[in-house]
Amino acid sequence: MAGIQVSGLISSSSFDWKAIVDQLIAAESIPVTKLTAEKTANTDKTTALNTIKTALTELQDSVQAMRADNIFSLRTVSSNVAATTWKTSSASNTPVGAYAIAVSQLATKAQQMGKSDVGAPLSATNDVTGTTLATLNTATAITAGKFTVNGAQVTVATTASLQDVFNAISSATGGDVVGSYDATADKITLHSGSNAEVLLGSTVDTSNFLSAMKLANNGGATVASGSKLGTVKLYTATLANSGLTTAVSGTGTFSINGVAISYNASTDRMADVLSRINTSAAGVTATYDSNNDRFSLTNTTTGDTGMSITDTSGLLGALGLTTGSGAAFARGNNAQFTINGGATITSMSNTLSAAAHGITGLSVTVDTQSTQTLQVASDSSSMATYVQDFVAKFNAAQNLIEENTKITVSGTTVSGAVLAGNREVEGWAKKLRSLAFDQISGLTGSVKRLDHLGIDFNSTTGQLTIKETDKLANALADDPTSVSEFFLSANTGLVAKMYSGLTTLMKDDTSQQNNLGKANLSIDDQITRLQAKLAAQREALTQSFIKMLDAQSAAESQKKTLSNAFDTKTNN
Repeated sequence: MAGIQVSGLISSSSFDWKAIVDQLIAAESIPVTKLTAEKTANTDKTTALNTIKTALTELQDSVQAMRADNIFSLRTVSSNVAATTWKTSSASNTPVGAYAIAVSQLATKAQQMGKSDVGAPLSATNDVTGTTLATLNTATAITAGKFTVNGAQVTVATTASLQDVFNAISSATGGDVVGSYDATADKITLHSGSNAEVLLGSTVDTSNFLSAMKLANNGGATVASGSKLGTVKLYTATLANSGLTTAVSGTGTFSINGVAISYNASTDRMADVLSRINTSAAGVTATYDSNNDRFSLTNTTTGDTGMSITDTSGLLGALGLTTGSGAAFARGNNAQFTINGGATITSMSNTLSAAAHGITGLSVTVDTQSTQTLQVASDSSSMATYVQDFVAKFNAAQNLIEENTKITVSGTTVSGAVLAGNREVEGWAKKLRSLAFDQISGLTGSVKRLDHLGIDFNSTTGQLTIKETDKLANALADDPTSVSEFFLSANTGLVAKMYSGLTTLMKDDTSQQNNLGKANLSIDDQITRLQAKLAAQREALTQSFIKMLDAQSAAESQKKTLSNAFDTKTNN
């Protein structure tokens, strides 16, 4: 029947039965409308309660942050030296005060300094006709190209011998400048036969021969290498071919500070051995100085501590790192300092910690021998930030409670907010004020109420306000212990009371939201049942009118048939 669209009886007078059905159903739907409005009101209340709960949660997080971060024990450290390079830090509860630290000696690292010139010379003899540039064990590999002597360019290739280079220099200078190599000194000498100044290099040189041979102008007729030329090859050859004066071969092991390190002279490079030392648990750093051609071992930590070396295979001896091979051990220094003119204190590290000076939580890393006065003070700025956040979050929660429960009168019109008349929610504001401003009992310090910190209620809004900023600042800076006791005393401090009270309020908020949710579920069920009943009523009314329509249609049809029959008889 749902497809029938006839809305008027077949009659000379129009009768809109469908409109009548709509009117009857609309009258019966009034309870559904009321229930829908009630559900909307419940939903609005739930939204308001959830907003308030969010604000209460944020307030609880704010007070919890005070406890978790232990903010009233925070400290700052400043130096009387504006551009100090000392690094300082302090922990919670570091004693407030001024500390004059006078450093008379910095801590240094102990070092085993190897002997110089452990690398073999460029050649065993003065004859360098068979010594090619590519095979020279110099600190810097020689590159092919051109260099200048007395304005004349000399071209070299890495395949040329050192004697070939001397010959090229002589040829380029018309025989005036001759070169030679001294195997004993491991140096090159360039000499002018005319005793004229030997002038080396130009801006267009492309070979590094002169710098690799440590040759530099001196204004004289003779120029010699600045130091020994032969060095150790770290990366380009195995240990066996690294250019050590004392050759090494085979495999072996040595130990540093009891840590064993092995090597294979046929496969390991010098760089591999150094890396193996540095990454081991020996606690030393191995380095090579190519300018002085020597190795060294340095403790990774400062202080006057020793270093044990055991050379079972001869490699450390070849590197000049054993005492018998000419190495020398330099002891490290302990840092020495005084505090406020007291006795001299020693520290193995330049980081002067409480373990050395006894000042709880204070750490000072020094890098100069000087005297500086460090001022440890309360971090009142950070403390104030936490207090201000608490005040702001408290006021936000109070404002939401007030806005959602207030009743407004405008002339003769009285209107209420979504939670107006909810006595329990209205009581939350009073509860918050009580939690915030009741005096904390059992405290020994000078701060027992918020107004002792210059914090009071606004007389018109019931919100907190910092009325005396100086009072708050002074308390945080001068008496952080009392402030900490007021806020953070276990179980009885403001934070503990506020946290516990807020937990209760949020449970009450959740309970109200749950009750409203249950009420809406019941309303949904009622609406569903009423809508089903209304649908059935509409169907019944529709069927009744359709049957009436069918009956009238049949009557009209019979009327026409009878009328036609009488008309025919009369005519006959």
